[in-house]
Amino acid sequence: MTTPEAAPEAVAQASAETHAEPAADPPAEARPVRIVVADDHEVVRAGYAGLLATQPDFTVVGTARDGAEAVRVCREHRPDVVLMDVRMPVSDGIQATAELMGDAGTAHPPRVLILTTFDLDEHVYDALIAGASGFLLKDVTAERLFDAVRVVAAGEALLAPGVTRRLIAEFARLKPRAPRRDALAVLTPRESEVLRLLAEGLSNPELAGRLHVGEETVKTHVSRVLSKLGLRDRTQAVVMAYETGLVVPGAGNSA
Repeated sequence: MTTPEAAPEAVAQASAETHAEPAADPPAEARPVRIVVADDHEVVRAGYAGLLATQPDFTVVGTARDGAEAVRVCREHRPDVVLMDVRMPVSDGIQATAELMGDAGTAHPPRVLILTTFDLDEHVYDALIAGASGFLLKDVTAERLFDAVRVVAAGEALLAPGVTRRLIAEFARLKPRAPRRDALAVLTPRESEVLRLLAEGLSNPELAGRLHVGEETVKTHVSRVLSKLGLRDRTQAVVMAYETGLVVPGAGNSA
């Protein structure tokens, strides 16, 4: 991974001379995505930070060498996205993610992208349970890294086709928690179908085609599913679909 010579300046502040309104925070899309990088290897931290700094819509606001430091840095700098190594000393990425998601008084905790060496890593599964929005392999390409950060910063879960669902299916089977099928009782039949299709990895356009509805209707259904089940994003929805038995690994999943 090549560290850039220098980071480009953040996007210019929008001029407000034409309006006499009080100054306000710029909308999220008008400012760079604030990022924290947490990894116990200094070279890896510096590499990711330098690479991210090449993008004009990113700014790295802090780095951390372990989970405990990651939590402190995030509480101080309020990033939008955290790149979190899953295996770190003092406090690992799982515990750090859980702490960040559970911070009292934080209406919008950062989106966590877990970094791992292995695609089938039970620690990654536990991190997804804790609230991470997805995971990346450490040998990811630069473009894939940039895309992933932008996806989760926009409020979406990072569900790589096949990979994340394969990991969830594997460890939902090997590490089953108490069945919670009754948790789905709050959903309408259509919403249950949407949840099942989410677990199959369908995108909004694919869902619209399968259900013969418009994409806006799909977005409404997905939003209601997440709201009713108290879920943060699609990753957690996929986990719940497997854990409740709505989707069974290796089965036809037409139930």
